[in-house]
Amino acid sequence: MKRVAASAAALALIAATTWLVWPSGAEVRGQDQTITVVDGPADDQRVELDTTFFPPPGGGKAPAVLLGHGFGGSKRSVEDEAIRIAQDGYAVLTWSARGFGRSTGEIALNSPDYEVKDVKQLIDWLAKRPEVLLDASDDPRVGIAGGSYGGAIALMTAAHDRRVDAIVPRITWSDLADALFPNTAVPLSAAGDAGQSSAAGSLPEAENGVFKRMWAGIFFGQGVSLDSLALRGRPETARPLTPEQARCGRFRPEICAVYEEVAKTGRPTPEAVDLLRESSPITVAAQIKAPTLLIQGQRDSLFPLSHADANARAIAAGGTPVSLAWFDGGHDGGDGEADWVFEQSSAWFARYLKGEGDGKTAPPVSAFTVTRDGGRDPGTRQRVRLHPETGSYPGLGGTATSTVELAGPAQNIANPPGGAPASISSVPGVGGLLGGQNSPGVAIDMPGQSAAFESRPLTAPLQLTGSSTATIRVSGQGGTEATLFAKLYDVADSIQPPTLPAGLVAPIRVAIPEGATSAEATITLPAVDHAFAAGHRLRLVLTTTDMGFATPAEPATYQVSLVSSTLTVPTVGTLAAASGGVAWWVWAMPLAAVVVAAALLVTGRARDRRRPGARTGAAALPEPADGRTPVLTVNGAAAEAPAPDPAVPLEISGLAKAYSNGELAVDNLSFRVEQGQVLGLLGPNGAGKTTTMRMMMGLIQPDGGEIRIFGERVTPGAPVLSRLGSFVEGPGFLPHLSGRDNIELYWAATGRPVADAHFDEALEIAGLGKALQRAVRTYSQGMRQRLAIAQAMLGLPDLLVLDEPTNGLDPPQIREMREVLKRYARDGRTVIVSSHLLAEVEQTCSHVVVMHRGKLVSAGPVSLLLSSAPRSAGAGNGHGTRLEDVFLDLIGDNA
Repeated sequence: MKRVAASAAALALIAATTWLVWPSGAEVRGQDQTITVVDGPADDQRVELDTTFFPPPGGGKAPAVLLGHGFGGSKRSVEDEAIRIAQDGYAVLTWSARGFGRSTGEIALNSPDYEVKDVKQLIDWLAKRPEVLLDASDDPRVGIAGGSYGGAIALMTAAHDRRVDAIVPRITWSDLADALFPNTAVPLSAAGDAGQSSAAGSLPEAENGVFKRMWAGIFFGQGVSLDSLALRGRPETARPLTPEQARCGRFRPEICAVYEEVAKTGRPTPEAVDLLRESSPITVAAQIKAPTLLIQGQRDSLFPLSHADANARAIAAGGTPVSLAWFDGGHDGGDGEADWVFEQSSAWFARYLKGEGDGKTAPPVSAFTVTRDGGRDPGTRQRVRLHPETGSYPGLGGTATSTVELAGPAQNIANPPGGAPASISSVPGVGGLLGGQNSPGVAIDMPGQSAAFESRPLTAPLQLTGSSTATIRVSGQGGTEATLFAKLYDVADSIQPPTLPAGLVAPIRVAIPEGATSAEATITLPAVDHAFAAGHRLRLVLTTTDMGFATPAEPATYQVSLVSSTLTVPTVGTLAAASGGVAWWVWAMPLAAVVVAAALLVTGRARDRRRPGARTGAAALPEPADGRTPVLTVNGAAAEAPAPDPAVPLEISGLAKAYSNGELAVDNLSFRVEQGQVLGLLGPNGAGKTTTMRMMMGLIQPDGGEIRIFGERVTPGAPVLSRLGSFVEGPGFLPHLSGRDNIELYWAATGRPVADAHFDEALEIAGLGKALQRAVRTYSQGMRQRLAIAQAMLGLPDLLVLDEPTNGLDPPQIREMREVLKRYARDGRTVIVSSHLLAEVEQTCSHVVVMHRGKLVSAGPVSLLLSSAPRSAGAGNGHGTRLEDVFLDLIGDNA
């Protein structure tokens, strides 16, 4: 025993020393470079691009990744991401685009003649680097990633340079003209099939669009301010700006002239549309042959989801592999999901740059993935984000549609003189100021300027995924145009303000022909992924003003009505199936579990008092119909402990543990678990589950009672603990080591032979692929969770103890984990799973022990507990009896 204790102390010392002295992953050092390129069409001029090159840390040759920055940024903006990519085994080149940072030249908005030509020359430079893997002479293996401005250059370069092998554009545009002059109304006579996406590669009619005034002003202001900002840091070079520099900053003159004209009139000119389309991927998307992962933000009023949709359809039409991800982020805020976005990008490049596409060395990226809100984790109080996915992209029309009937009379609305005061949908550049990071959006509609049409309360939940459509009629004076803004609200009740998903609005312009008194049009609402709860109503609102857009200065009055009362709502059933079965408990069970456990405590005692000879505190379970004793037996505190049985995986008798203040964390707990069972240890936070598990592992000693594993009493360092694998109180790893190094170090510390570890089986369970070679500090919570479970399964222990094993896992991973645990037990082993989530116990476990405030409340087979449910449990819900129904019914009985 002393030898074991000494070994444990030595191991702790080694681990602590390793933590302090181990290098922070593979060291990556950037090399600043000034790369001179030919300036645009003029071959006699040059531009100097400020770049940083990060060689692959392992030496040798590696694929390269070009990483672009957003508008107004520079290579410094993406330095941390570049280092992380390099640590994944790539050569990385970042650069400040022309006109930004310390690069010279003028901003041309990612024009093929300027920025695209610059990047092609950067690829030439990479081809000459000895660290970069080549596919052919002057043809490096290269991918391009970047967000917004950097995302567009990835698309544009891939279209113009076939040497690009893979791209990951984020939150970027398809048609810059449509982004700044959107119009989502189509005259009814020309609408065709309402609700269907336009043909791949077709261009929106930006010539009739509504000017996105605030976003355009923000970008132009950034470009104009670059010279003055740069000079502030270099007073020795300060000089008065010329009138042209003060007016246009670092923009090319033609861009400056176009913006000034549009800003005055609020209307697009043919010159503006042509210039913006030169920098639009949609015009050249059919030429893109590099596999493309489009990551678009759900909180983005600048480049909404429809832009990723247009790019995806146009690129896929040419046979190029395309995947889409709608994540919680964008130009208007949100979480950003940096780790998850990085994992998706890393997997894409691993597949198409490194050839790791078998789904094992590199996890596959689904054709379509959506981030959804799963509430808060009850333990950490952190926001839970689910990522349901499907094997094919459904488009903005969904895989099916639901129709919602709207009601409301024809209504008169007015455009005020000067367009003020204006209604509000989102505030460009503020990033969620009105609603906060996690709010679905709160909008303001000015009285007298808006018309509303509303549905009845929904009888069932409705998951909108895509763009809803409606048909409207606008009446007014012939020969005029009505500028309107359409919004689709989620209305809960008369007390709470209605919410506008992501704060998005659809600008529309409807022309009333000469000699006519009205015009009809099909309008397409913004693409969103939003769940409308049962009992909520949908409200379609049309306003004459919006703060973010230019509206007519002349006063006008219109009458707005519905041509058809039907609102067409797209749905994607495969996505709904991916997240099914977890949404209800993610939202409701943390609170319900506390109430349920208390009710069960009362119920158990009440039933014990009614049963002759019952002992206080013992769990009351009905006997099976055949008279056999349940496999799991429960003993009260006064019961005599049975003789030790080496065939019984776990037996707890009269277990007690007190806090320092004397309060009992575990109070006279007794139960027994048999071979082949998956036992759920259920209870709210503070029930004593983790304390019980720590005593099982010999980490703390009980104040009373005992624990036996396979007949042997558990004490610190007991040899029988070698038959137990555990994961308790969250994963703990050395952050600077890779995932594989961590679990190998752990196994080496046990002193057992490497052949006994069964690394391959355990790592297959983790499903981390190439990420096993990466430092654990770069892992997401879900990745660390999976690695910890694999570590617990090393050696295939006879008794496996897991504390909240599904925390941080996506729905597909949760389903797989359930099956893994069931298979593990079917092979003759035993699993104990701690949880406060009723659904997890019901769907994973064969048996259950319910604890509350350290005491046993109820115990037995899950099936037996369900079969003993009172008559009302599960009645009328169409789903049969569930643990949730049983518990909620018991609450009703004891109210």
